Amino acid sequence: MSILVAPSDRDRLGAMSAAIACVAVVGIGLGLSIPLLSLEMERMGASSVVIGLNTAVAGLAAILTVPFVPRLAAKLGVVRLLALAIGLGGLCLVAFKLLPHLALWFPLRFVFSTTLGALFVLSEFWINDAAPPERRGLVMGIYATVLALGFAVGPALLTLLGTEGFAPYLAGAGLFFLGLLPLALARTLSPALAHGEGGRLATYLRLAPVAVLAAALYGAVEAGAFAILPLYGLRIGLDARAEAGLVSAAALGNVLFQIPVGLLADRVDRRAVMLGASLLGALGAALIPAASGSFAALAALIFAWGGIAGTLYTVGLAHLGASLRGPDLAGANAAFVMLYNVGLMLGPPLVGGGMDLAPPHGFAWALALLFVAFALPVATSLWRRPA
Repeated sequence: MSILVAPSDRDRLGAMSAAIACVAVVGIGLGLSIPLLSLEMERMGASSVVIGLNTAVAGLAAILTVPFVPRLAAKLGVVRLLALAIGLGGLCLVAFKLLPHLALWFPLRFVFSTTLGALFVLSEFWINDAAPPERRGLVMGIYATVLALGFAVGPALLTLLGTEGFAPYLAGAGLFFLGLLPLALARTLSPALAHGEGGRLATYLRLAPVAVLAAALYGAVEAGAFAILPLYGLRIGLDARAEAGLVSAAALGNVLFQIPVGLLADRVDRRAVMLGASLLGALGAALIPAASGSFAALAALIFAWGGIAGTLYTVGLAHLGASLRGPDLAGANAAFVMLYNVGLMLGPPLVGGGMDLAPPHGFAWALALLFVAFALPVATSLWRRPA
């Protein structure tokens, strides 16, 4: 990361480090909570659809609360709101285990997901504000890699600590609280966030439709896979640790693909990169049933598929950043996060419903269809407006 820093850029580095620490907390929170709570609800006797609906509360919470985050941050301060979100999110993780009742988990998940939504919006705004314009693609790649690492840490904790007892909940909360340290060190470096910046969601749907749709697809595939993949593993005869291992494989593939594909997207039409990722994502999902008879083959496929799917976030965010400048950037990041959370809300019930309709491989067919649905508007955009 030293190539980004000159002696006069210490403040910029501190700001980027704090923003990246915040998105690491988001990754850990989602990567840990989605599979862990899905398995816990399975033990409670919940159906795949109910589990998907509970997971979808995360997207609903963000959709309802994200528009108010900039206004609240302008009143409290960006750093104060980020610290509040980290602290409350860590406490919510422990509360899930202390309150093992499905009816309580819906409002609790709403609060937990609200904290993650605030972290997501403000960290994206901060990293975009702090990134040198000439190296924005590289910075976004690093940012997305750390997000992916956070996702990998969550399932890895389940592999090491198991999915029962207090250990995974307490470990996750501890990692949340560690995120307060770089935030405290950069408390004087946060950007100003004024009222009324940017436009409405419809504005960004019109100006950068492919980018925001990429966010929606990424949210749907990511949440759907993380929530339902452990259940799919259970249905094909894997034990709990092997199920968590599949989620780890997807997350680790995501880690390795972010920076190389981000650099590629700086050199070719980003829409072409997203089209290739969507077609390969559909193919990889369609091959899951054929690989399900061998854990090694399935894990290898999930690793590659997870890496390809994860690039939609990096390329979509880079495409958005290249399309908009100035005051619109904060609003564009909020729109990106909102569309991501629309996908987060819709993905788990769609994928879980697919598995219920065609058990167990309907899980894979539903994921493949989501990728195909995104490929169509991307191909149309390329046809109408060639690079």
